[in-house]
Amino acid sequence: MTNDLTENLFSLIKSLSASEKRQFSLYVGRVGVNTDSKFLNLYKVMSRQKKYDEAEILKSTSISKLQLSNVKTHLYKQLLISLRLNPAHQSIPVQIREQVDFAYILYHKGLYQQSLKLLDKVKTLAINYEEKNLTYEILELEKIIESQYITRSMSNRADVLIKETEEIGKLNTIWGKLSNLSLELYSIFLKNGYCKSEEEALKIKKYFKEKLPEYNYKDLGFRERLWLYKVHLWYSFLIQDFLGCYRYSMKWKELFIEYNHLIPIHPVSYLKGSHYLLESLFYLNHTDLFEQTLKQLEDALRDPKIPHNDNISALSFLYVYTNKLNLRFMKGEFVDSEELIKKINEKILKFQGRIDEHHIMVFYYKIACLYFGAGDNKKSIEYLKKIINNKSLEMRQDLMCFARILNLVAHYEAGLDYHLDSLIKSTYKFLIKMDDMHAVQVEMIKFLRKLPDVSPLEIKDEFRKLHATLKKFEDHPYERRAFLYLDILSWLESNIEERPVKEILSEKFKELSR
Repeated sequence: MTNDLTENLFSLIKSLSASEKRQFSLYVGRVGVNTDSKFLNLYKVMSRQKKYDEAEILKSTSISKLQLSNVKTHLYKQLLISLRLNPAHQSIPVQIREQVDFAYILYHKGLYQQSLKLLDKVKTLAINYEEKNLTYEILELEKIIESQYITRSMSNRADVLIKETEEIGKLNTIWGKLSNLSLELYSIFLKNGYCKSEEEALKIKKYFKEKLPEYNYKDLGFRERLWLYKVHLWYSFLIQDFLGCYRYSMKWKELFIEYNHLIPIHPVSYLKGSHYLLESLFYLNHTDLFEQTLKQLEDALRDPKIPHNDNISALSFLYVYTNKLNLRFMKGEFVDSEELIKKINEKILKFQGRIDEHHIMVFYYKIACLYFGAGDNKKSIEYLKKIINNKSLEMRQDLMCFARILNLVAHYEAGLDYHLDSLIKSTYKFLIKMDDMHAVQVEMIKFLRKLPDVSPLEIKDEFRKLHATLKKFEDHPYERRAFLYLDILSWLESNIEERPVKEILSEKFKELSR
């Protein structure tokens, strides 16, 4: 617990902006006795430290080792209070929560009419901003006051409160079920990726049908519709229905256009909607629309409506740069990517701790694909090793599997085939262990296994045979997922035609753009 507290406190202090530090100084300085308090001295020492050093704290302050834990707890609390008072963190939900807290204080003071008046006012605000959980809490407090004390506020007050509570309660139940289902589907996707077979797809369809709550669309507000679109989006991703993904991500985006005033309240959801729309367009290969949407996302991030904080900055990097990479794949632009890759690596370092490991590994895989497309196989292997050697990565089995497949291909292309047999064996074992052995992977493994024994005169025939075998899987509802991660067909065509893979991909892009 103490270690967790230390880590949390240290990271919180290091996350403070210049204005937040000034705010904290003003906050603690409002009471004269705080100027030499132990928690403030602890803050000053920890602010200077690059790495937490307890010995320095004990040496530089009057805090004893026994007191340190309590002082840390107090400092952590004071920092949070100060941050809450900072105008930058005064969001609508925080303001509503504060007013509800004030209403509770008035209620406990016996000032019931004042409490009810405040609750009525803040309830309107909560309803306008779709804060239905807080609305429900407000209604419950109103009911307590009305049932406990005769306020004579209005004759049919009880009926009105009961009706409002039932309506909000029903919507909260629908929202709860939708948000649970969305999280469950997302969790499945993170762990397993897309459905690998008809059997898996049927399981997902059955699960989705059973878990989707009953609802009347006309009764749904912004929040419920948002989560409804989310669950349909994840469901569509899982079963590889990319048109469905596009449809629901577009509905998601249009929802925010309709409820424009909620963008500053839910900036993360707003940005996510654009990101998933881009992802859908990427899989549908709509390059022009993708490029337009990416520009719209970048423009949106400059909109004053979007709050600028650490969370938004990290997500902005994630969404913009993931899609910058995707745009390069769509256009077949693999060369001259060093500047982009450098920026990505710098930002990964900058946002370390705010971006989860899974998304960092996705970046590495995309960078590896970029280098592979550019013909720099050794660089590709360098990034693939970051994924393969990551023993703690347990999510996205499909990502890990295809990283190993690409690693084999890159080793072959780089001429590093002296230990290809052992790589093939380890990859084969990994795929079996992950239960991810499907037709495309099996054919690739078989091909690479016999490749060292094929004579140079027969090599093109072998490439042609594999190309013909894999081509039939290109539109297969479940096997096609292999081509979402690695364009094996273009690689084969480059070997058959003895041309760089980037040329093949560029030509395909031009054909699609006609």
